[in-house]
Amino acid sequence: MIGQELLAGLLIPFLGTSLGAACVFVMKKELSPHVQKALLGFASGVMVAASVWSLLIPAMEESASLGSWSFLPAVVGFWAGTLFLLGLDHAIPHLHLHAQQAEGPHSHFSKTVMMALAVTLHNIPEGMAVGVVLAGWLAGGGDISFSAALALSIGIAIQNFPEGAIVSMPLKAAGAGRTKAFGLGVLSGAVEPVGGALTIVFAGLVLPVLPYLLVFAAGAMLYVVVEELIPEMSEGTHTDIGVVCFAVGFTLMMALDVALG
Repeated sequence: MIGQELLAGLLIPFLGTSLGAACVFVMKKELSPHVQKALLGFASGVMVAASVWSLLIPAMEESASLGSWSFLPAVVGFWAGTLFLLGLDHAIPHLHLHAQQAEGPHSHFSKTVMMALAVTLHNIPEGMAVGVVLAGWLAGGGDISFSAALALSIGIAIQNFPEGAIVSMPLKAAGAGRTKAFGLGVLSGAVEPVGGALTIVFAGLVLPVLPYLLVFAAGAMLYVVVEELIPEMSEGTHTDIGVVCFAVGFTLMMALDVALG
């Protein structure tokens, strides 16, 4: 039973990305700028709410025994997660949506591969987040329940669906065939269950440092939101659609976490 629950927790977000990437087979045109802004705003809202309700708040609760120093794991973990993603951002060549110049070290990768790597990069903390919450549940980490982990998985899957479309459609527009665009979109999300599974493998080491790991994932996720999603949401002609969809994503994830967690 536990094995089935773990498999579901790990694969639900990946399923969301795969279904979104499959849009390349049913949609003829690339997503309009307004739709892209809406989807990016929605994804940002989900990730911020997940960082707060599913990761930061549980980490604070786990650290309550430290008294006036209960903030320490949150501060240390948050900075560790931020610096980890900052390091990956500089170490992995990638190309953001609508960007003209690639980031990271020089490479001879094609534009389509570089765009897929950009999404893979920001999927890493999402996989870590699901993995560490599942690992905390397995290790008996305080108030962390399977329902809380499931709520996080579902929330990430919901925002992964439009994210998968945002990956596959521009790849097709950039010259990749439908099958290749779909494959790269799916592969960009494969890092999530892999990262989550690797975290669970070391579940025996999680409980003593669980607050640090929870906030590590939160810091990494918020780095992605601020460094990538919000700037892309704000590019071009001004519109409020991204902000409105941010609020939709935030409240949806918050409701999921409270209702299921």
